Amino acid sequence: MKVAVMGAGAVGCYFGGMLARAGHPVTLVARPQHVEAIARDGLRMETKTFDERVRLAATTEVAGAKEADVVLFSVKSPDTESAGRALLPFLKPDTLVLCLQNGVDNAERLRTVLPEHEVAAAVVYVATEMAGPGHLKHHGRGELVIEPARASGGVAQALVAAGVPTEISSNVRGALWLKLIINCAYNAISAIAQRPYGENVGSVGIWDVMHDVVDECVAVARADGVQLPADPHETTRKLVATMPAQYSSTAQDLARHKPTEIDYLNGYVVRRGQALGIATPANRVLWALVKLMESKR
Repeated sequence: MKVAVMGAGAVGCYFGGMLARAGHPVTLVARPQHVEAIARDGLRMETKTFDERVRLAATTEVAGAKEADVVLFSVKSPDTESAGRALLPFLKPDTLVLCLQNGVDNAERLRTVLPEHEVAAAVVYVATEMAGPGHLKHHGRGELVIEPARASGGVAQALVAAGVPTEISSNVRGALWLKLIINCAYNAISAIAQRPYGENVGSVGIWDVMHDVVDECVAVARADGVQLPADPHETTRKLVATMPAQYSSTAQDLARHKPTEIDYLNGYVVRRGQALGIATPANRVLWALVKLMESKR
C-alpha cells in the first residue's frame, strides 16, 4: 500500500512511521527542517515500546503524494481547503484521503474541494510531539476510529498489522464529537498554563472548569443531533491517567509561536452554540483567552 502523509507533523509522522516500519512505502510531505533530518538520518521514532530510526521518503512538495493509495491528511484545520486543493492534481481516482485532524467538520470541508474523491474521517487518539527535526516523541496511546468507505477495510487491516489498533465505525461523527469534547476540556487549559494534563488537573478549581466545559459541549452536541458513544464526563476524567505528561497540541503551538486550532475546538462549540441557541460561557472564556495569547506572537 503506497502511503502519503500530507502535513506530516507529530500525528502524521507517528502513523506514517508505523506503516513504513511495517514495510509500506511512505512519503511524508513535511516542513523543510524535518525533511532534511529525515533524508539524512531517517525518522527517529521514540515511542513507549521502541526507539528506532525508520527509513522513509520525505519532501516539502505536495507532488510527493502522487499515485498514493491512501493519503493520511493531517494538516492544521485552518489549512484544510487550501491543502486539499493543492493535493487534488496528484490523486488517483481511487485514492482514499483519510482525515487525521482535530475538530469535527474537516472531512466535510475537504469533500467540497475533492468532490470526485473518497474522503473518510478518522478519530485519532495519540499523544505525540516533534521533539526536534525529524524526531518524533510518543507519549501514549495510538489508535484510530475510521469512517466506513470503499477502501476503509484494507487500510484498517494494514494499520492493525502495523501495530495501530483501528476500528471502523458507522458513528464516526459521535466519536469525533467525543474527542472534540475532550480537547475542549484539556487543550486550552494546557495552553494557557503551559503545563501538562497531569499537573493541571491537580490545581484548584480546574476539574470544575472542565466539568462546565463538558456540560456545554454535550448540550450543543445533543441539540445538533449527535449520538455520543460514551459518557463524556467519565471519558474526560479517565484520559489524564493515560497521558499525564502530555502538553496539548494547542499548548505546543503557542510555545512555538504558531497559530493554534482553537477556532475549531472551543471556538467551534461557541459558534454552534450560538446557531442552536445554547449558551457556552466556559468555552467562550477559554477560546477568548487562547486567542488573546495568540495575538501576543
